Amino acid sequence: MAWGESKAWMRGSAHQKLYQSLLENAIAAPARNAKRRKILHPEDMPWEMSRQGLLKHLLNEQMNTRMETVDAYMQIIPAGSRSGRHRHLAEECLYVVEGRGYDLHQDCDVEITDTYHWKPQAEVKRWEWEAGDVIYIPPNTIHQHFNASAEKPVRLISAINRIYKYCGLNDLEQIEDAPEYDAKAVLNAELIEKYLRRRTKEPA
Repeated sequence: MAWGESKAWMRGSAHQKLYQSLLENAIAAPARNAKRRKILHPEDMPWEMSRQGLLKHLLNEQMNTRMETVDAYMQIIPAGSRSGRHRHLAEECLYVVEGRGYDLHQDCDVEITDTYHWKPQAEVKRWEWEAGDVIYIPPNTIHQHFNASAEKPVRLISAINRIYKYCGLNDLEQIEDAPEYDAKAVLNAELIEKYLRRRTKEPA
């Protein structure tokens, strides 16, 4: 053969029908998707006592729904409390369903070459919000949500694109836990009610 690398690429005897498996997966997709849920009822949406706070998951890749690209959850922040503080590469938006409060955002300088580095900027920005507003979280921004009321809870709906994770960019880091976080606690409606009845002083 004329090609100089022929001795190299002709080596190997492994055989797999990888392209065929892609075709079969595509053919089977309609029937498979027909079994995945398009409607979820409240009892289908799992609670989680997470390091980020009290969550009720609406859409997640582990919940067998038709949603391919977005994860979403509802976050409940008791009166006078706050979420955890974290950072992730994917951008996020949150709809304020109920309550009022503010966010603290800290942008990060990022360098992606053969390695990946990020460094928080010195400035921390405060953003006020109330029911009906949408909060935008830029990529790789350290952020935290605060309930500004000592009497009423906050409810937020978070949506984030899971494509980043599929691309190998699941850069999620928890920096501070929510005050309610308890690794042993199992959330349910009764426990949520107890958290919502608590009264704490308003955050500064």
